[in-house]
Amino acid sequence: MLQQRSILSVADNTGAKKVMVIGIPKKGNRTYAYLGDVVVGTIKEAIPYAQVKKGEIVPALIVRTKKEKRRKDGSYIRFDDNACVILQSKDAKEPRGTRIFGPIAKEVKDLGFNKIASLAEEIY
Repeated sequence: MLQQRSILSVADNTGAKKVMVIGIPKKGNRTYAYLGDVVVGTIKEAIPYAQVKKGEIVPALIVRTKKEKRRKDGSYIRFDDNACVILQSKDAKEPRGTRIFGPIAKEVKDLGFNKIASLAEEIY
């Protein structure tokens, strides 16, 4: 459960380190974003001379959350941090980076983000 002003770590190699959520598009006035949602965020911390710059507004896909997610089979999935992957655009399902670090949830692949799933180290 992430809301506006939540800080996410970035799980790709675009050069961004921290992203702050500033909106949840296409969801009406919903206040929380969950695993697999696309959010709009601003870069709060980035390495110098990277693909993205500090202050840039980017769409990002949530790939890990601390809050557990219940699956259809009754099991739950939960991670140690809140993390996202920066996307090309709001409508595209392509990542901006070329590598994905750490595990991602299986729900991401089920939602059609196959390129992100194929780049990931592990899928849980």
